[in-house]
Parts: sequence; structure tokens; C-alpha cells
Amino acid sequence: MGSCPMSRRRPTRRTVRRRPTRRSKKQDEQIAVLVGAVVAVFLAVAAVQWLLAHWWLLVLMAVIVSVPGGFWLQRMRQRAEWQRVHAQALRMRIAEVDALDHRAFEFAVRDLMRRDGCTAEQVGGAGDDACDVRATDPAGRIWAIQCKHRRDGDRGAAVGVGVLQQVNGTARQVHGADIAVVLTNGRFSSKAIPWGREHRIHLVDRRVLGEWAAGSRPLWDLLDRIPPPRRPTALS
Repeated sequence: MGSCPMSRRRPTRRTVRRRPTRRSKKQDEQIAVLVGAVVAVFLAVAAVQWLLAHWWLLVLMAVIVSVPGGFWLQRMRQRAEWQRVHAQALRMRIAEVDALDHRAFEFAVRDLMRRDGCTAEQVGGAGDDACDVRATDPAGRIWAIQCKHRRDGDRGAAVGVGVLQQVNGTARQVHGADIAVVLTNGRFSSKAIPWGREHRIHLVDRRVLGEWAAGSRPLWDLLDRIPPPRRPTALS
């Protein structure tokens, strides 16, 4: 028997389903950034419009902020002026100097230099290269001061040549000083005085320190052989 053509089965086509395309993570981030930017611009425009409509609030806020700010600036200026006057009026008796410890003694020397119009900093401590106070006087001269406090004043141990040798090796070479000073509330040994004179190390003993701390004259007026000013000054 012949087979009927209609009875032949036609091959069925298999339907292929396409998978939905997924956005990458980077695309999601870009869309989020774009949306955020649009929202930010919208909020900024709305804020500007609101402020323009309520401009008086800006004025009120400015007044509220400026009042305490003005008081703060005035207080800072008054404090700076008080410190300046206090520094100029600084006076110390030698007994007060004796009562200090070594670190407080260094700060007192710093403050006395500032009183006389210097810029001065306390730099003493570990690795100070034999300089406890570094200062620049109104004439532009740089001072390197080594402080030696004696609890017993002139009854304590005398400052010897060894201290002066340390200062002589660092004051000019390391600190760039025009004037090298060893300062004590005590006394110097008999050998230290001529050694200091020979090597241009200025010695400030108890007597000179007491006169300087009392506020009679600035330190450079109490010492001999001070180098000339680096710049013109009314004090020179």
C-alpha cells in the first residue's frame, strides 16, 4: 500500500525562548548616579527659590551669627592686648627665680626676652644642642641662651668651662646665633669667666640676671661687646 502524503508527520519547530537581557552592575550604578544628580539639582533649585522668597531669614541668620562672632573677635583682641601689656609689665625678684624648677626657669627667661620686644621660644629638652631659649631681638640679632638653674642660688655649684664649651660648639654652628649666652641664677667658676670672654660667650650671673628680671633694662644693655644690629631699630 502506498502511504498517503498527508499522513506524513511534518517536523515540528522547537520554539526558542530568548532570555531577557540583564543590565550590568555598572549600568545600574550609572543610572543611580544620574537619578541622584537630577534629584540634587531639583533640591538645589527648590532651596534657592525658597531662600529668595524668604530672604529676610538670611538677614536674620547673618545677624545671629555675627553677634557672637563679633564678641569672640573682640574677646580675642582684648586677650592679646592683655598678654602684651602683661609681658611688658613682667617683673621678677631673684627670690622668685630661685623658687622655680629648671623647666620653669627656661620659660621665665623666654618671657623676659619677649617682654623686651623679642620673638622667643623655649626649645630646651632632649637633643636641644645646648640651647634652652632661642630669640630674635628687635635689632634682628639671634640669641642662643643656655639656662643653668641652681636651687641654692650662688651657694650652689658654679657653672664651669664644660658648659661653655658645649655652647661654643653649637650656638653659632647649629642655631645660627649672633649672641651666645650662658645664664644662671648662680655663679660661674673662676676659669669660666676668662674662657667665655675669649670665645665670645656672654655670661649672665646672678647679679646681672636679678637686674634684668627686675625690668630696669633689656639684656643687651647689660652685656658688653654685643654685636651691632642686623637692621635699623629705635632701640639700637
